[in-house]
Amino acid sequence: MEQDLRRTWDEELRSHGYRVTPQRQLVLEAVARLDHATPEEIAASVQETARGVNISTIYRTLELLDNLGLVRHTHLNHGAPIYHLASDADHVHLVCQDCGRVLQVSPEAIRPLITALDEGHGFETDVAHLTVFGRCRECRGKNA
Repeated sequence: MEQDLRRTWDEELRSHGYRVTPQRQLVLEAVARLDHATPEEIAASVQETARGVNISTIYRTLELLDNLGLVRHTHLNHGAPIYHLASDADHVHLVCQDCGRVLQVSPEAIRPLITALDEGHGFETDVAHLTVFGRCRECRGKNA
């Protein structure tokens, strides 16, 4: 599976005229491993293997990979964007405002809302950027 994913990344980069560099591979691997991560978290992961890769390289690489559709970013709060693989982008983020935990649910979980927005307002929902803020089960249980 991991080998197939790496081959797909390599083919996508080459099909757009980009070389498959070690830095690009390390960033993609870090995004896949970390799931929802900031550029700083991705940099820390990459730097465990390749100390010489600086944060500006990470930002440029993430921007390129986002433009090519290999990774996607979303803003879960007012801080840095969070990155994940584009192949895993079809989900809604649930962010606990108490502990900061990020959960993800299928768009089917909010299908009635998506349908109501479309039918009632002609509004097409971009689920890949949809974030719902609230309190997770554990935090709700602590205050009960």
